[in-house]
Amino acid sequence: MDGKFDLQAYMAEGIERLMTDVLKATLHNPRESAFMLKFATATRKASKKREKAENEGLHVPSFLIASITSQCNLHCAGCYSRCNHATVDAEPVSQLTGEEWDKIFGEADELGISFILLAGGEPMLRRDVIEAAGKHKNILFPIFTNGTFFDEKYFDMFAKCRNLVPIMSIEGEREVTDARRGEGIYDRLIANMDEFRKRGLVFGASVTVTTENIREVTSESFLSALSERGCKAVIFVEFVPVTEESKHLAPGDEEREYMHGELDRLRSEKQEMVYVSFPGDEKSSGGCVAAGRGFFHINSHGGAEPCPFSPYSDRNVRNSSLREALNSPLFTALRDGDILVDDHEGGCVLYEKRALVEQLLAGGRVDP
Repeated sequence: MDGKFDLQAYMAEGIERLMTDVLKATLHNPRESAFMLKFATATRKASKKREKAENEGLHVPSFLIASITSQCNLHCAGCYSRCNHATVDAEPVSQLTGEEWDKIFGEADELGISFILLAGGEPMLRRDVIEAAGKHKNILFPIFTNGTFFDEKYFDMFAKCRNLVPIMSIEGEREVTDARRGEGIYDRLIANMDEFRKRGLVFGASVTVTTENIREVTSESFLSALSERGCKAVIFVEFVPVTEESKHLAPGDEEREYMHGELDRLRSEKQEMVYVSFPGDEKSSGGCVAAGRGFFHINSHGGAEPCPFSPYSDRNVRNSSLREALNSPLFTALRDGDILVDDHEGGCVLYEKRALVEQLLAGGRVDP
């Protein structure tokens, strides 16, 4: 692939392929097939809503990331969210209720947001929120999960609500996955995938890319095994170090160059799956797409943040709308300034330049 990579266009094409696969899987059920056709129509209408908003001076991204809980049952090695104390073991105090998330999803639909990624903590702990999401048929909800909470009720929900698409976190083969996530997790994930395939349900995989697993997770054997089990999307996320001890795991220039070449090859040769890399694709498509350029983040307590790796907020959706959050002073300053398109060593530009983000949050002038 030569020239500038258009992440938004690639995602749109990938979603179309995903919807086609879901439609094929639901041909035995006319009601579900009808839903997928309606969703395709809904995405076109959502695009027109965003165009109208753009003409009125409001840029609305097609994606939103919603961390619906900060509770998690695993202690994955090097987890940025735990290191930042954004993820905890116990159920957090004052997190948004299911009704509040339902209201946010409705606002997102009105604005023309078509895709809301549900994250955590572990989002499957919030069955009430996922049930609410399933009712918003105009929005596709990828659910980033560690895969340890699937049960018969969830499988039934996924069968009835095809707009809910689990994205299971896996680090490669058994040894490296269990080393980071805990003994027995790999076998549980594989069992989940086989169950999804047996039931004709669509799922994807999320991979945290480090210096130690980059060759394995881009290998023919690993990706072919995922594809054969029915996986339709692979999300590669560069490891972001939040401690000095874990810096050696962050991909450097050599690893990112290798990853870039592999993504080009995979997108050309193995088109049965969608491949997305963060933040690699952002850099090749014109800079970081956080703070509403391409997406934004809402944490479990309602704070509107540029992205999960940049936990700074000057608006809370409990007492403001999504529209107001998109036009917040922090988001506006980030979009109008140079930080999002600055050169950086890799990983997350907002995390690397967090001192400058803090200056903006304080309302001060950002010094170069």
